[in-house]
Amino acid sequence: MAVKNITMPQLGESVTEGTISRWLVGPGDEVNKYDPLAEVLTDKVNAEIPSSFSGTIKEIIAQENETLAVGEIICTIDTAEVVPAEELPKAASLEKNHDITGQETESIKSRNKPRYSPAVVRMAQEYDIDLNQVDGTGLEGRITRKDLQKLINAGEIPTKDETSGSAKQKVVSANHGIAYQPVQIPVLPGDTEIPITNIRRTIAANMVRSKQEIPHAWMMVEVDVTGLVQFRNSIKDEFKLKEGFNLTYFAFFVKAVAQALREYPMINSVWAGDKIVQKKDINLSIAVASEDVLYVPVIKNADEQSIKGIAKEIAGLANKARNGRLRTDDIQGGTFTVNNTGSFGSIQSMGIINHPQAAILQIESIVKRPVILKNGGIAARDMVNLCLSMDHRVLDGLVCGNFLKRVKEILENISRENTSVY
Repeated sequence: MAVKNITMPQLGESVTEGTISRWLVGPGDEVNKYDPLAEVLTDKVNAEIPSSFSGTIKEIIAQENETLAVGEIICTIDTAEVVPAEELPKAASLEKNHDITGQETESIKSRNKPRYSPAVVRMAQEYDIDLNQVDGTGLEGRITRKDLQKLINAGEIPTKDETSGSAKQKVVSANHGIAYQPVQIPVLPGDTEIPITNIRRTIAANMVRSKQEIPHAWMMVEVDVTGLVQFRNSIKDEFKLKEGFNLTYFAFFVKAVAQALREYPMINSVWAGDKIVQKKDINLSIAVASEDVLYVPVIKNADEQSIKGIAKEIAGLANKARNGRLRTDDIQGGTFTVNNTGSFGSIQSMGIINHPQAAILQIESIVKRPVILKNGGIAARDMVNLCLSMDHRVLDGLVCGNFLKRVKEILENISRENTSVY
């Protein structure tokens, strides 16, 4: 039998870590290749980690609710599969009654030293944390990133005095170790303290990164969607009865955006440091909120789909997100984000760009109001604002203005006479 490691997989393009939410197996369990071993939670998706081998679970290394970086070992498996010699574990168990050499004694001592994951070591180095002064809450007393983060959030962490060797407390911040005195917020009777979840912390980090790295600029256009509203309302009941899912306004907007992106491909780009990458596929990320989590699943090749196909994708992805069933493929590959802020009644907003994309479009609430027509008359029309946030390193006002103008033209020409949902 050979012992193989199972590591935290990459569960998204920008995902660097995951939290074990629930183990589905235990030591001694027999598993087949591709059997699910554990459920893992990231800021983007809930997923299952499949086994890469058939065999017996030997050791569970990561405990539930522990956060690990991509590539860190979560468990080991005894497998009968043929393993190349260079992949065999370097340390082997000593046989009974074997004469222990000095070299083997050093090996045993080494194995008895505390084990730290690469993520814990990196975090300790970044914040100058003396790990000898930290009590671990992980399996068999292991120190986890959660243990270190708790100390950092508290504002005081143990460091080692280089001159005396004694432990001391150092005030640090949770932002790259810059010294500061944490703000003390009094908790009064009746106040509720809400722990920050891993997902909320990661969302916060991603938003800060987007605002710090991306020079945001904004544009807005006003669109008359009276024809769209009339068309959709005239067929929505029949559509729901025939197809089994709702024909939402959002599907029309997503289709219009996809069509305009095909005509203005520069909007469908990402900043890559020394170059700009213009993406071939038009994969639209859509924001879906559950009770306390924001997910951003992706409609792949949206420009090639009908309005019906997009409506079906929206319904399916939203249902999976709200029930925690999104998979890795559901959230990968997004090139542009469309956010349905109008569902909350918003009429104007400025979205934060979904890093590393170059833009995000907010679809606001459709509002009926009086409008002066071209002939000078006044009529009640269905109006909506489209608000675009753009990465000014990649895009400028000219291309974004033309893009929004094209989306507006498409939407204002939707009607029963010239539009098909199929």
